[in-house]
Amino acid sequence: MQSKTLIEQLPNGMTLLGEPMPWLQSAAFSLLIQSGTSRESLASSGLAGITLEMSQRGAGPRDSRGIVEALDFLGVDRSSSVSTFHSIFSTAMLAAALEPTLEIYADIVRRPHLPKGELDDAKQVALQELHSIEDDPAHRCLRELKRMRYSDPFGRSAYGSESGIDSVTLEDVQRIVNSYYSPAGAILAVAGNFNWDSLRRKVDRLFADWSGGKLLELPEPIMSPCISHIQHDSAQTHIALAYDCVPYTHPEYYHGRGLVGVLSDGMSSRLFSEVREKRGLVYTISASCHSTLNKGSVLCYAGTTSERAQETLEVSINTITNLAQGVSDAEVARLKTRVKTALVTEQESSMSRSSQIAADWFHLGRNPDRQEVAAKIEALTGPALVEHFKRFPPKNWSLVTLGNQPLELPSGV
Repeated sequence: MQSKTLIEQLPNGMTLLGEPMPWLQSAAFSLLIQSGTSRESLASSGLAGITLEMSQRGAGPRDSRGIVEALDFLGVDRSSSVSTFHSIFSTAMLAAALEPTLEIYADIVRRPHLPKGELDDAKQVALQELHSIEDDPAHRCLRELKRMRYSDPFGRSAYGSESGIDSVTLEDVQRIVNSYYSPAGAILAVAGNFNWDSLRRKVDRLFADWSGGKLLELPEPIMSPCISHIQHDSAQTHIALAYDCVPYTHPEYYHGRGLVGVLSDGMSSRLFSEVREKRGLVYTISASCHSTLNKGSVLCYAGTTSERAQETLEVSINTITNLAQGVSDAEVARLKTRVKTALVTEQESSMSRSSQIAADWFHLGRNPDRQEVAAKIEALTGPALVEHFKRFPPKNWSLVTLGNQPLELPSGV
């Protein structure tokens, strides 16, 4: 089962993407607008998230309670989030509820009430979310790694800061909505069981007369190697480690992603086997790819005891650099099987697919189909992965630790 992504460019700058999946009974959409953390000032860190929350507290003919009741009546599974570049509304529902749900979200992004009496509650929600991650040392460690490694505004946290949240005013929220809740650069990605022509007509009625805004550009990201320690009285040490890799836009991205898969996909991966199983150094360890525009990093996390933290760091780095010595046929076969499984699973989730096609369009300006991705993965070989690793070796290492004692990068790293 395979569908191509259909594309409609609205004159106002909004892009409609659609991928029919007629074998499903559901539909989903991801709506992205240019109101991410990069649109805040450092002094108002957290403003984008508060604005996102306020936009859903009454819009069009409905108050806050009315929106909740309408979406619940339609059976909509929904969430919202803020990234560096966007505020994102994600939904999934029965196919018949797609168009009524779109009507509600058109009101949310175009006609939010932004009630003054709700601002303090929205700020309290933001503070609670911020405090919840402050109690999560792993998240705190990785958040600090991104903040230090990436140049501003690319390292900002979606959760903001306590001082930034406290400083937000209703005028700030209104300014963000007036400036960035606009069709310019907006992406509406729909996947699932729907009729394309009917969807186009509906979107035209809801959004064609939406105006304002312009496509925004950001400065070139700069990544800086860094070493930092967060003092924390605990028997545990949390380690966040990063190094350069090719970004999502690079022609050899799937070579880099394949190497991270060898390191960290599953219980047979090298980091799990070498650091956890063979030596018992950690209770958890992982690695993942992270891209921002045309810059990429591999982000690694390990949780261990204070006594074993330095050894954990050294063994982890040694495991990563040993990729240059070769990748086995068995490792490549496992990698391919896991990716193929993920692609098949994605065909059963309209929400996953809508999110993916929105991200592809933003980063690539096109939508590779699953056959293209599968072909790139199938073409990977052990020697090709090693050759890629040697041409793009780990460099610009960054390290953030949280615990009793700081750690040291091994000599030569």
